Amino acid sequence: MKFTPSLSLLLTTFTSVVALGLWWGYGGRSSQPDPTASEILLQTLLDGSDEKGSSPVTAQGRADEPPTPSAVTVPAIPEAGRSADPQLKVALLSQSPPRSISLLNGARCRRSSGEVISKGTLMDLLAVQGKGLISCGSERGRVVVNDRAYEGTIHLLNRGKGWTAINQINLERYVASVVGAEMPSHWNGEALKAQAVAARSYALVHVIRPATDDWNLGDTTRWQAYAGLMSNTASTREAASATSGIVLSFQGGLVESLYAATREISTEAHGHLGASMSQHGAQKLAEEGLRFNEILGRYYVGASLARIRTDGE
Repeated sequence: MKFTPSLSLLLTTFTSVVALGLWWGYGGRSSQPDPTASEILLQTLLDGSDEKGSSPVTAQGRADEPPTPSAVTVPAIPEAGRSADPQLKVALLSQSPPRSISLLNGARCRRSSGEVISKGTLMDLLAVQGKGLISCGSERGRVVVNDRAYEGTIHLLNRGKGWTAINQINLERYVASVVGAEMPSHWNGEALKAQAVAARSYALVHVIRPATDDWNLGDTTRWQAYAGLMSNTASTREAASATSGIVLSFQGGLVESLYAATREISTEAHGHLGASMSQHGAQKLAEEGLRFNEILGRYYVGASLARIRTDGE
C-alpha cells in the first residue's frame, strides 16, 4: 500500500465532511437512492477514543519481527454497540476499462434519468467514448465487471476520457473484501481482525479526503487492495463483523493506518510517515496468542480504539 503523510484528522472535520463524499453531480444524481443517506446526515462521532496520548511512532526492528512490548499500552476494545455504516465509492482501476458487464440476481442498469437500459444497449454505450453516467445494481443483485463480481452499485462514468467502473458499497462489506485481498483468509483470526480495523480506518480517511470528486479511493495497492466478492470469505466477514465500526484514533482524530506485508517494506515505504503495521508480523503475534487490540497496540503506539456511531445512540 502507499499512503499519504497525514496520520490523523480532526474529529470535527470527519463530522462535517462524511456526508459529502458519497454522491457526485453529473447532470443530476443517480436514480438509485443511497439507503444510508439519512443516517450519514446525522452527526457521526468517534466513541471511546482518548483525548490525550503520545504521538504514534514508527516501530523499529528486523523484517517480520514484531515490536517489543516494552512501554506499549494495549488499547481497550470499545464497548459493543451499533455503528454507522457509511457508503463509499471505490474506483475499479484494476478493471479499467470495463469491457464487459453482467447482471445477476435481478440487477439492472439505468441511465441518470432513471431509464432502464438493456445489456445490448449498455455494451453499445460502453463502446462509445462519449460522456455519460450509468448505474447498475439492485438491493440483492450482483454486477460482474470483467468477470469479477461486486455487491452494491456499479456506476459507469465517462467524463470524456473513457469509462471507469466505480463500486458504491457499504463500508463493512468493503472491509470484508479488503481483508481477504490484503491477507490470506486462512490466517489467524486475530490478525485478520487487526487488518480489518486498519483497513476501516484507512477507508474512512478517504471518505473525508476523497481521491477525486468522483470516487473516494481506488482498488489497487496504491490505496488498499479490493477484489469485490472474490476476496470476501467467511473468515474475512467474521473479522469485519467482530470489529464492526472500530477504528484507530489518536487524540480524538482518525488515524490513517499504514501497513505493508513485512516490517522491512513497512519501514522503507512508511518510515518517514509514522506508525505502520507489518502484516506478517501481525500474523506472528496472533500465533503467539495476542488479540487484535494487542497487535494494533504494538504497531500504532499511542493510538486508541474508537467506535464510529450515530449521535444519540
